[in-house]
Amino acid sequence: MKDKKHIAILGSTGSIGTQALEVLRDNKDTFELEVLTANSNADLLIEQALEFKPNAVVIADENKYAKVKDSLWDAGIKVYAGNDAIAQVVEMEDIDMVLTALVGYSGLRPTLSAIKAGKQIALANKETLVVAGELVTGMAKEKGVNIYPVDSEHSAIFQCLAGEFHNPIEKIYLTASGGPFRGKDIEFLKNVTKAQALKHPNWEMGAKITIDSASLMNKGLEVIEAKWLFNLKPEQIQVVVHPQSIIHSIVQFEDGSMKAQMGLPDMKLPIQYALSYPMRLKSNFPRFDFMKYPQLTFEQADSKTFRNLAFAFEALNAGGNMPCIINAANEIAVDAFLKEKTSFLKMSDIIESCMKKVPFVKSPTYEDYVNTDKETRIKATEAILS
Repeated sequence: MKDKKHIAILGSTGSIGTQALEVLRDNKDTFELEVLTANSNADLLIEQALEFKPNAVVIADENKYAKVKDSLWDAGIKVYAGNDAIAQVVEMEDIDMVLTALVGYSGLRPTLSAIKAGKQIALANKETLVVAGELVTGMAKEKGVNIYPVDSEHSAIFQCLAGEFHNPIEKIYLTASGGPFRGKDIEFLKNVTKAQALKHPNWEMGAKITIDSASLMNKGLEVIEAKWLFNLKPEQIQVVVHPQSIIHSIVQFEDGSMKAQMGLPDMKLPIQYALSYPMRLKSNFPRFDFMKYPQLTFEQADSKTFRNLAFAFEALNAGGNMPCIINAANEIAVDAFLKEKTSFLKMSDIIESCMKKVPFVKSPTYEDYVNTDKETRIKATEAILS
């Protein structure tokens, strides 16, 4: 029997991936790294591979293949390239758990491949469940695969449910910081810049998720993810703005009792919990001090100003391929905003337009999701140019 848990990290050069490697660095007796993958950051991937000596690495950008292969040749590390290779490498026999930390829709295919191969999943890619929650959770059940949430809010709910899995959930409260524009009105939002939107008050994250947090789309995607992770109805999920980001989420049970998971805003804790479950590993993470936070406050989420949150609930209620539509439209809209080709408020207009124009499919297959994603991206790009 293996004494260490063998891990594959998909998206190792991003925010979650680099923090996951910090967790592995601090727990060398517990974890063994098998696979690293990156999209195009060849330099950092090479640096990580030389330090951790995985069995294999994959660079999605095939133009960077020669550079990565030449750099790792002497270390005896296998090097592959392309998205097909990412979907295939997760099936390697020695892998016990796959941490999916890819950005956006790109996480779906390799996560499905890993589940098919019977690998446990640590899921940091919420879009996988947003786009194809029914398909993913159905396959996980069929294969006996557990999906351990890495998002701080879903990790909080998972932690609150420890020892409570036999007790039905009455309601969950997903907490949101409110982002950099909390309390701002439409007039203010008309002129916000990329630089302003990228300044999150509490969390250090990648650019895409930081913009999603500013627009509250990130919270909307988390609402949809929570439905699939915890088998909830839309009316069982409520979003509460909690500016301090100390309470990460709350579970309310049928007797009215509530459990909350608290801690400083640090993604390494939920990453470590997902990788080490059911054990809690000793850590040197900073500790929470009540005296530094004498007041914790809560507000109602403003889904009239931040329409993306309302769209997410609409998509959740509609079901079918509607969450796939809002996800693809949002990915195109955010990319355009980051490239300064559209405005902050127009991102919501683009998403709404796609919700109306892309054909609705009530019971989608995997091919339907693929086609919906493609068609939505075309429509969203047209909406940007119009």
